[in-house]
Amino acid sequence: MTPRILDLAQIAALGRPRPLVGGKALALARLAAAGFAVPEGFCLTAAAYREVIRHADLEAAIDRLLGSIDLAAARFEEIWDVSLAIRNIFLRAELPQSLTAELANRAETLGGGPLVVRSSAPGEDETGASFAGRHESVVGVRGGDALLEAVLRVFASLWSYPALLYRRELGLDPAGSAMAVLVQRLIPGEASGVAFSRHPARPDEAVVEAAWGLNQGLVDGLVAPDRWRFAQDGCRPLAFEPAERSRLMVLGPGGPELVPLKPDRAGRAPLSDEQAAAVCALARRAEETFGRPQDVEWTYAGGRLYVLQSRPVTAGALEAGERPWQAADRRPWEASLARSFASLKTLRTRVEGEILPAMAEAAEAMRRPAPETLDAAALAREIERRRAVLGHWRDVYHAECVPLAHAVRLFGQAYNDALKPVDPFAFVDALAGSDLSALRRNALLSGMAAMVRADPGLVPHLKARDLAALPPDFRQNYETFVASFGDLACNPAWCEEGAAGILGVVAKLARLPGQALPDDDADAGGGAAERFLAAVAPERQDRARDLLDLARAAWRLRDDDNLALGRVEARLLEALAEGRRRLAAAGRADARTMPDAAVAQCLEHPDCTPQAAEAEKIAPTRGFRRLAGHPAGPGLAQGPARVIREPRDLYTLEPGEILVCDALDPNMTFVVPLAAGIVERRGGMLVHGAIIAREYGLPCVTGVARATEIIATGERLTVDGYRGEVLVHAPRAEDEPSASPDPAPGRPAP
Repeated sequence: MTPRILDLAQIAALGRPRPLVGGKALALARLAAAGFAVPEGFCLTAAAYREVIRHADLEAAIDRLLGSIDLAAARFEEIWDVSLAIRNIFLRAELPQSLTAELANRAETLGGGPLVVRSSAPGEDETGASFAGRHESVVGVRGGDALLEAVLRVFASLWSYPALLYRRELGLDPAGSAMAVLVQRLIPGEASGVAFSRHPARPDEAVVEAAWGLNQGLVDGLVAPDRWRFAQDGCRPLAFEPAERSRLMVLGPGGPELVPLKPDRAGRAPLSDEQAAAVCALARRAEETFGRPQDVEWTYAGGRLYVLQSRPVTAGALEAGERPWQAADRRPWEASLARSFASLKTLRTRVEGEILPAMAEAAEAMRRPAPETLDAAALAREIERRRAVLGHWRDVYHAECVPLAHAVRLFGQAYNDALKPVDPFAFVDALAGSDLSALRRNALLSGMAAMVRADPGLVPHLKARDLAALPPDFRQNYETFVASFGDLACNPAWCEEGAAGILGVVAKLARLPGQALPDDDADAGGGAAERFLAAVAPERQDRARDLLDLARAAWRLRDDDNLALGRVEARLLEALAEGRRRLAAAGRADARTMPDAAVAQCLEHPDCTPQAAEAEKIAPTRGFRRLAGHPAGPGLAQGPARVIREPRDLYTLEPGEILVCDALDPNMTFVVPLAAGIVERRGGMLVHGAIIAREYGLPCVTGVARATEIIATGERLTVDGYRGEVLVHAPRAEDEPSASPDPAPGRPAP
């Protein structure tokens, strides 16, 4: 019978054990056999994983979830969702009783103190493909129940989001893949770090990085390390680069936590020069043991130097000038989006306190000089300047704002850990009622619509765009809306009427019956949040409350950061709109269709001949079709499609139509109250279209491949937000765009 649990000495005695115990456990077993100090521990083998899969009947469920998306083409949001769903079925699984008993007996041999539970996948830590950080580790595990849950979490991390990004390289498939789990005694090191026996960028050097406390602070990028550089041959010291020391990672009652560093430690390096040289020598010995350069994690405790793990050195690089989020292979950037709790708390402070205010200042400063006051050459320069400013803030947005959204997913994991719900996305109920900017904007529109609904005599003035004839309180709401959101909703780059164009949206909203606003319920999300907190152990309450607060902030900030970036983009669009107006006035028939990048060029060189962007030609497809997607907002709705391909199309949406788009960002959601349902090409339960649909109670299906290409405006749709399907029917005559659409189910005709 294949063993389910092996200690490190047993692993070292086996021939070719990697498929059974994985790369991490095998490396530590070999190091222990070679005389290195390795924390005591044991390994649940791949055989144990397969037994759990059979016992809980998980293979078919994993196969079904993986088959729901095309991993090669899916966006990272869709991959996140699949990974979270797979994780949830593991959390709800039970280990066979015999395995549970054997695991408890082995754990007792480690002394009863806190443990570290780490992944050890068979394909992990191989030469040229270490895939560090793809799988989960749980630090500070105490007690039998916590150990069982940690093992299941590590099993589930075989299908983690980062692992699924590299599924092909890792060879993942439900039938043939397995995960081993390494359980070790936690070593509470006074100083910890990493060492490269050969520097990834300078192969003639070795490097040692060290920080006070547990290694997790350095690995997560939360603690800056002191760095020693050595000549690779002989560990001869070359240079010492001290860090700014202010914090360290320690093991608290709820797990690892970041705390201030006491002054006596802050004033000195975590290692002496002799200790740093000893770490360098340890890394060189590890390289000799494995016959290739090693990336070693280590810790000093009680004057003894321990090896925590060792893997081959790997390194990759971007092309010169290439942005990670625009690279041909975006997966390294997408994998980096997963951040630790402590890292996300730091990131929230920066996004709220620095990035968003600075972005707002940049957008305001970009109003000057006014594009219409510039001559052609100056306007061309101003367009390029604004393009550079927008490029900078897009980089910041992708580097820091997008990763903050991981706080929501981290909360989702914690919620599922505590409550183990059948629905892996039940946690979003705890986030409802967050103060979303898009909802505040839409509340202003709803207020104006209510005034019109109460006084139908205002409709002719709206149609005539006659602001002077409208009541003072209406004009005040309108002016507040324009001042706060006008550059996002009625930018002259796509709304020919300018700000007054929003009056047309108000007139359409007034045709619908009054609705309770999504944020009317002050206790929204309270019940789900209380259930979560009640399920968390007392010693973890503070962390749970912090995580809930962080997730709610991230839920709100992912709205705010999109709107803030949209305001910066609006300034560029205004300059481009002025450039196109001048080119059209000068007789350029292609002024509207030429690429944005060509506008500045043609202002300076009127005879330029840019290649016009080819207009997309899509013929409506007649006949019944069933399109698969992901259920992102429960409910059923029917109505004619309104396909949105550019911002100006938003103004064509009529009450009761189904909004079909590539990606619904916060800048577009001012028209959502008009829609009967939403269909989005981009997938995921946490994309903005799904969030706003659930806030308004609209059926929503995301992840419909090529949605804006295979659905045509006017085709009649049934949106099934329960099953994640869109039914496309041949359009009836009354559903053509020129006719008034039928009301959505549940909405009486205006």
